[in-house]
Amino acid sequence: MSPAAGCTACDSCLRRGYLVGHLAGHIAGLLDRPHGRVTGLLALPDEKLVEAVAGEHTDDARAFLEDFDAAQARTSVERSGVVAVCRHDPGYPAQLENLADAPRVLFVKGQGDLASMSGPDPGVAVVGARRASAYGLEVARELGRGLGVAGVTVVSGLALGIDAQAHRGCLEGAGTPVAVLACGPDIPYPRTNRRLYERICERGLVITELPPGQRAFRWSFPARNRIMAGLARMTVVVEAAEPSGSLITSDFATQLGRPVGAVPGQVTSSRAAGSNALLKDGATFITSAEEVLDELFGSHRPRSRSGPGQEQVGSLPAADPVQALLLEAVEAGLGVDGACAHSGLPIHEVRAGLSRLEASGHVNRDALGIYRRAAAR
Repeated sequence: MSPAAGCTACDSCLRRGYLVGHLAGHIAGLLDRPHGRVTGLLALPDEKLVEAVAGEHTDDARAFLEDFDAAQARTSVERSGVVAVCRHDPGYPAQLENLADAPRVLFVKGQGDLASMSGPDPGVAVVGARRASAYGLEVARELGRGLGVAGVTVVSGLALGIDAQAHRGCLEGAGTPVAVLACGPDIPYPRTNRRLYERICERGLVITELPPGQRAFRWSFPARNRIMAGLARMTVVVEAAEPSGSLITSDFATQLGRPVGAVPGQVTSSRAAGSNALLKDGATFITSAEEVLDELFGSHRPRSRSGPGQEQVGSLPAADPVQALLLEAVEAGLGVDGACAHSGLPIHEVRAGLSRLEASGHVNRDALGIYRRAAAR
């Protein structure tokens, strides 16, 4: 569903979306603390929500509801190049209905297909620390790339650190990135990720429950995390402190009965304390995109979307001389630097190639991140 589809949301749901935006500052007044959650609030009917958060501004909020002009709001949405889809629309992602406080309307920007989020191809949320280590950033990018190559939608929050790297990796793997924002869909947040935001709009989707022009509040970050968990069939945490927004996302996924995975981090690193605790509590041990695919599909792997430079997952790499060279390097135990020397390729191309081999099941990585030739299938 592209912006050309316009605003399909019904009047009631569209009004609700703008009401949440109108009350955003009042909600912030109630939840002005780190990781403050809106649990229960966003499930309330319009009038109850106004009573719960507006305080001395209740009359003003009621007047907003009475005076709301749906036609004017639709015009504003469409001028922003945004689509508004409500829960009554067949394009609304069905898996979000499992949330007790599912957004009544989603504001969407981009060229991806929102309806495909409800299709057989799953989405995976990849989340983690903003101040991530070089190790965490590399793992997040390779996860995003491998999942993208396999045709799996990568959902994240466009935040600095792990989120942004997962999006970049997905784009490198010619996949479909979905960024869930804590502000309006027309606002690149953070501003330093503007170019990445633009690339996601060109290839994927930006999704939020807040209307165009709405700035972010502290409470709206954990609120958007429930949408990420709701859209994804699995959530993978790469480096998370305790507490952290990433753990909120994994909490939502657990409440929805969906699998949670975590990438092991240094036991002495505070930035990995949360993700390591998830592993201790039974989260799936994740070191590669292949292991995510195994968790999602078992032996029934999806095939990657065909396109220039993309091999089918599971196909033999021999027809691709670069892939064959990289496979030789792995079999010789050369490592990433050795594979660069063996193939004559720059390191980013070697990592991309190794990720494709990993996603196609030809190589594995052990707990130390060393590539090994997979057993013949």
